[in-house]
Amino acid sequence: MTRRRPAGGADERAMLTGWLDFQRATVRLKCDGLTEDQARLAPLPSSPRMTVATLVAHLCWVEQSWFEVSFLGLRELTARDPFELPSAPSAPLGRLLDEYDAQCGRSREIVAGHQLDELEAWAPEGLELVSLRWIIGHLLEETARHLGHLDALRELIDGSTAH
Repeated sequence: MTRRRPAGGADERAMLTGWLDFQRATVRLKCDGLTEDQARLAPLPSSPRMTVATLVAHLCWVEQSWFEVSFLGLRELTARDPFELPSAPSAPLGRLLDEYDAQCGRSREIVAGHQLDELEAWAPEGLELVSLRWIIGHLLEETARHLGHLDALRELIDGSTAH
């Protein structure tokens, strides 16, 4: 995926999806050059599950859970949230990134086939249904927040900054 900012005069859909794609593409850049061992380091003593590999797997899970499970109503996730598991994913980082890119591609197809005002098909008990616009905004926020985590992890792991 190429990292491009949306055009300044883009319409709402192009702006939202453009910024989300920009954030998605940044995930791979933040991971570039890490070894498998580095991708599994948890340098924050109070957060033993906070690893680069876990963050990438979590972002993949978030894409699937919001766009496929909540929005489309497909109630079967292929995995649990990696932050709920006792250890970091064992798959190689390259495979985790490829799975994330593929999931983002599925999410893009879902978004392209629906209107921004369309409500999700399912929400957990007690929560209101939200629009596709809301979901895209939330994914933009969640991805950007985790990019900040990747920044901090990367600096703690190998001193690298400014990806």
